Amino acid sequence: MVSLHGLQGEMMREQNTSAPMEEQETERKKSNRKESELYAPLKAYFEAQGYEVRSEVRHCDIVALRPDAADEEPVIVELKSSFNLTLVLQGLERLKLSSQVYVAVEKKKVTGKSHPVSALRQLCRKLGLGLIMVTFYKRKPPFVELMCEPGNDDGIYMATKPIKTRAAKLVREFSARSGDYNVGGITKQPLVTAYREKALRVGAALRDGAMKASIVRDRTGVGEAAAILQRNYYGWFVRVNHGVYALTPDGQEALTRYAHIIARLPGLSPC
Repeated sequence: MVSLHGLQGEMMREQNTSAPMEEQETERKKSNRKESELYAPLKAYFEAQGYEVRSEVRHCDIVALRPDAADEEPVIVELKSSFNLTLVLQGLERLKLSSQVYVAVEKKKVTGKSHPVSALRQLCRKLGLGLIMVTFYKRKPPFVELMCEPGNDDGIYMATKPIKTRAAKLVREFSARSGDYNVGGITKQPLVTAYREKALRVGAALRDGAMKASIVRDRTGVGEAAAILQRNYYGWFVRVNHGVYALTPDGQEALTRYAHIIARLPGLSPC
């Protein structure tokens, strides 16, 4: 058992350790870095390992799946600019979806008020979470560092088994999206979910004029096109005749607002 005096000594030694020359070049900002700035380096990190990556999938900042490994659990990553209790609680909640859950933060210079990396790593291991840290530099690409894998400690305090129905919904939403059209960690912006993507496909088919729902279905490949038109969840469509629909002014505006997304949808072109 480590004594309190010994633990304090270990923490002081870690805090006083001189940083490598590379870390001395690290770009430091007075304010915390935005969560969304962590997304690009983490996306690249997992894609380099053969994963497909989607952001903001059923409230998860990042979800990654291997296309050739259908039996594998999805990898989930929650982002925060700094390590805090909210991040830990989010990570624990995501364990209901997968056992492969990481929390990711910016790696900052250790100060007298910050927690040593070893303590954060130990906490994550005890909770069954993985820990990733991202170091940002002025003149070099960010460096992604895996501090610990999820669920690899026999001394885990609590074991949370994924709920199969929730996990299945996560995978379905992931698979139903044709690409990654969001940025993990961004808030207060409409998300391009699988449903919104289908609605955009339907709207793009109607941009040249009214059309029968059955024709919209055939042109877009969206099997539930008629249901999307009838439900009109976003207020983009109006029925002008039996089974015939057109765009509302809101629908026309949506095609302009999401033109950058429509341009990336397979089989569609920008408005």
